[in-house]
Amino acid sequence: MQPTPPEGTAEILFIGNATLLIRYGELTLLTDPNFLHRGQFAHLGYGLVSRRLTEPAIDVADLPHEDLDAVVLSHLHGDHFDRVARRGLDRGLPFVTTPHGSLLLKGLYGFRRATGLRTWQSCTLRHGDSSVRVISLPGRHAPGPARALLPPVMGSLLEFGDRSGETRLVFYLSGDTLMYDGLREIAKRYPDIHLAVLHLGGTTLPGGLMVTMDAEQGADLFDLLRPRRALPIHHSDYTVFRSSLEDFLAEAGRRGHEARLVQCAPGERVRVGAEAAL
Repeated sequence: MQPTPPEGTAEILFIGNATLLIRYGELTLLTDPNFLHRGQFAHLGYGLVSRRLTEPAIDVADLPHEDLDAVVLSHLHGDHFDRVARRGLDRGLPFVTTPHGSLLLKGLYGFRRATGLRTWQSCTLRHGDSSVRVISLPGRHAPGPARALLPPVMGSLLEFGDRSGETRLVFYLSGDTLMYDGLREIAKRYPDIHLAVLHLGGTTLPGGLMVTMDAEQGADLFDLLRPRRALPIHHSDYTVFRSSLEDFLAEAGRRGHEARLVQCAPGERVRVGAEAAL
């Protein structure tokens, strides 16, 4: 393990796709564990698959398993929780996810400590003097009736703090959502987000159905939330992605957000505090 991040800051290791290892004080969280290797196929349901184009920065065996406090899982989809992760993670590890994901994790895969949160519900995790409140936020993985074809998804707000109850650092994880009116309530309720982690890629299914934000929608969400910093992820790893990281960087820059972008390649670490990213 790396040295503990300075007080009031979090360290993020970007593993690939939507998989982050986040350390805040004594807490360690893993998001959307995807450890398939280049050339392997993620199962997306209804016979749909997508081939991985990249390698994860580390293998699941190389995670700091003894230090992991929980997994925050936006939804149960093959490019966010795969067969490699299922085999490699301890069945007693807590998961925070959607009610749909929780039922399947417990009933089908044996992860007995899965908690399902409905939109705006929360749970608090603690390790020593460090705490994080995980709040389930709105998300929509597909437009109109097509929503029934994809698993329910949630965004997440991570409010990091200590035993005093004071929130020191706020992260927003978008999950695989499209831009839609329901996200406006996030901006109203949480006007001071220190880091927004945006799932991009413009994921496009057969027939041309786009089910994650492309560059334009990602920049629209940046405009709406006005976070102090934004980290783009979920953009280069699978054949179903149609909108590149470069597209988003160009669009965000055109809208005046360039100075607030945090770039982190797979395998790199970035530290984020309330005021800056290092």
